[in-house]
Amino acid sequence: MFDSGFGGLTVARALIDLLPDEDLVYLGDTGRYPYGSRPLGEVRGFAVEITRHLVERHDVKVVVVACNTATAAALAELQAEFPVPVVGVIEAGVRALVSATRNGHVGVIGTVGTIGSGAYQAAVAEEHAGVKLSCAACPGFVEFVERGEIDGDEVHVLAERLLAPLQDAEIDTLLLGCTHYPYLARTIADVMGRDVVLVSSADETAFAVAGELRRVGLARGPRAAGSTPVHRFLSSGDVDRFRRLGRQLLGPELDNTEAISWDGSSR
Repeated sequence: MFDSGFGGLTVARALIDLLPDEDLVYLGDTGRYPYGSRPLGEVRGFAVEITRHLVERHDVKVVVVACNTATAAALAELQAEFPVPVVGVIEAGVRALVSATRNGHVGVIGTVGTIGSGAYQAAVAEEHAGVKLSCAACPGFVEFVERGEIDGDEVHVLAERLLAPLQDAEIDTLLLGCTHYPYLARTIADVMGRDVVLVSSADETAFAVAGELRRVGLARGPRAAGSTPVHRFLSSGDVDRFRRLGRQLLGPELDNTEAISWDGSSR
């Protein structure tokens, strides 16, 4: 699985908890984050490069695009080009969103690239759920998470400004359309109020991956006694920082980080 940085660790946490016997390789492209402000064509190129690395160098049986911007930019192309199942985070999150609403007014927040792509708007329309959708781009949220600043006055003030249009829209359910955003859930909830349900795509994506593994007959059965899964974490940026902050965000499974350079080699 891969993300531009730390956000996809929310999906990794859900996968490790749901599928504890599976091995996992996580690639955080921290050397090139953030993706959300980049042209979608550039993000698409990054996604192809990373997926090729995971398939060819690590022999993975499924790829999880644990990044909303990369899912919006490249999911269809990745599914067409590579011989393994590729699962994104958008459709799973939308299913949870439309099932959770009570008044039919829902919202999605994401990066500039994700919201601008129209991917969420299209996915909600395809559900034919008859909901009214309001979207808001939230530039700056990812950068706070990547710095480990997940609460405090600065992020709260930014959230108040960026979320104001969704408050005005009187939504009752809000999808956190970036895998970084669950780390800001407490601040977002404080701003939106207790009547607004926050939905994260992490758990729904994990369920989608489990279903895909069963569908193609690649789900791993229980391990033998004494056998433990292998969790590898790769970073294209500062590996010490990735290990330190990543362990704080994910948990004890992230005990080491390997460096990767974009000739595609680990080092």
